[in-house]
Amino acid sequence: MSIDRRKFIAGIGMGGASLLMARHAAAQAVSGNDKPGAAAAPADLAAERGTVLYTIGTKGGPRVGGRRGNPANLLMVDGVPFVVDCGYGVSRGLVDAGLPLDKLKYVFITHHHSDHNLEYGNLFYNGWVTNLRTPVKSYGPIGIEQMTRDFWALNRIDVATRMADEGRVDPHPLLQAHDLPGPGKVMEADGVRVTSAHMLHPPLEHCFAYRFDTPHGAVVFSGDTAYNPKLADFAKGADVLVHEVVYPPGVDKLVERVANDKEAFKHHLLASHTTPEDAGKIAQAAGVKTLVLSHFVPGDMDWITDAMWQEGAGKHFKGQVIVARDRQRIPVG
Repeated sequence: MSIDRRKFIAGIGMGGASLLMARHAAAQAVSGNDKPGAAAAPADLAAERGTVLYTIGTKGGPRVGGRRGNPANLLMVDGVPFVVDCGYGVSRGLVDAGLPLDKLKYVFITHHHSDHNLEYGNLFYNGWVTNLRTPVKSYGPIGIEQMTRDFWALNRIDVATRMADEGRVDPHPLLQAHDLPGPGKVMEADGVRVTSAHMLHPPLEHCFAYRFDTPHGAVVFSGDTAYNPKLADFAKGADVLVHEVVYPPGVDKLVERVANDKEAFKHHLLASHTTPEDAGKIAQAAGVKTLVLSHFVPGDMDWITDAMWQEGAGKHFKGQVIVARDRQRIPVG
């Protein structure tokens, strides 16, 4: 190592090196319609035409385990990727779905719970080390700009040494974070208009649903929310509504295995999430074509079957109900 390089690295200061976080799962991507002969995803999703939803991780909460991964979604619009939420394993999930990480472009965080933002910085980092050289714009509630600065501080040694030793481009200006102080228009580019609405996820003040109006149809992501009739107005006429769900009979089982305040935990789960029945009511009032149930709470108990989730929603919603699986492919429009 040259003297100049030693001085350069020594001047960085102490800090943690970045970790490449990856989740290994055996789930297989399938057509959202579950019909034999349906078009398969291309090997490289950057070649994807039309608007297609991929449910990358479908289990609510930060706990890792079971057949489902932590929350993350991918919306491909004519080859342009829009990532919604970055739970642990999103990088591996996107790669397994067929998206090269150097093609990242837009990232949206619904709220600042760890199961939705834990891999936000690492997702961009994993794109950078696979030769991403174009800007990635991120949007989320107030705090995402500070989170971005904190990520660079945490990983300053690793980033600086890789720039010096490997000749990599400076990644700092490529990750462009935007705090969203309230609901409304988020952005409009690449033929897609994105808007947001406040959801009910106490005790957090800022939790957003996102609506993506694309040339091929509209997709709405509820984010985490208690039953919120206003979401039906926000999702009016959309093709697909991706809605979180909680299964109350499973909550007691979930609470039994925690060591923290059980009553407080149970209250949070029931007060901050939506039952399948109420998700069905929202979808019916909105007049959407397809309701995609995801962010399952609990999401790692095999005794809760797809039929149980679907039955509740079907009591009120007369359209198509999909009980999402990890990396499921759902065409839109």
